[in-house]
Amino acid sequence: MGFTLWGPTTISMGFIPVFMMYAAGWRRSILKFSRSSKMAALRSRKVVELFYDVISPYSWVAFEVLCRYRSRWNIDLQLRPFFIGGVFKETGNKPPGLLAAKYDYAQHDLRRLADFYKIPVKMPPMERLMRRENVNSNRLLTAVNLDCPEHLENLSRELWMRVMSRDQDISDPASLETAAAAAGIPSGTTPQLLRRIHDDDVKAALKDTTNQALAYGAFGAPTIVAHVEGTPVMIWGSDRFPLLAHMLGERWEGPLREMAKY
Repeated sequence: MGFTLWGPTTISMGFIPVFMMYAAGWRRSILKFSRSSKMAALRSRKVVELFYDVISPYSWVAFEVLCRYRSRWNIDLQLRPFFIGGVFKETGNKPPGLLAAKYDYAQHDLRRLADFYKIPVKMPPMERLMRRENVNSNRLLTAVNLDCPEHLENLSRELWMRVMSRDQDISDPASLETAAAAAGIPSGTTPQLLRRIHDDDVKAALKDTTNQALAYGAFGAPTIVAHVEGTPVMIWGSDRFPLLAHMLGERWEGPLREMAKY
């Protein structure tokens, strides 16, 4: 039995379920291809780890630049807050604030970098910088990374704004609560995160991240680790981006000031 569709052409009724079966098969094939294409794209993304401490102004520069280039270079940027004090202790390195000439240079250098990258970074007075306590801020970042990593980027940025732009405290619970609110963390979540600062698993996770950085060869911050063809390559500092781009097979396009968050 058949029927006429828009003229003399007759289509068998038995054709319809067959056609629908093939159409369903094509649809499944298209969806499967789409999923496999997305998975292949994810697998092709190169992993870049950024080990940083918010007490380090140069870490802020590296953080902002890598966030800007994350989509340009299609990288899987993994933010890894660590404890720079532990790195200094293990390697014998010293912070810039302990050497007057290095501190003076950093002040001028950071003003130039702030203008070049459009980041409001500036070195606090030496006496206050050396008294800044950053263990609690790093533990809070670690807790956020464990429990609600979607807030890690914004909280890191807000803590840098406090300590490296507005010369504000980043250790007192009230200061950390204010920073969490500014970073968009729900007010009902913040008390639990602040309590997590004292939890053993958070302390252990921060120590593990610091030890991982040391295993890569870290001696300061920022420490960037690019995974190129399965091999981790450690780069130190916030002025190696053309080299990093070359290693990743990408193009360095400058500071991308138009993507600044400030």
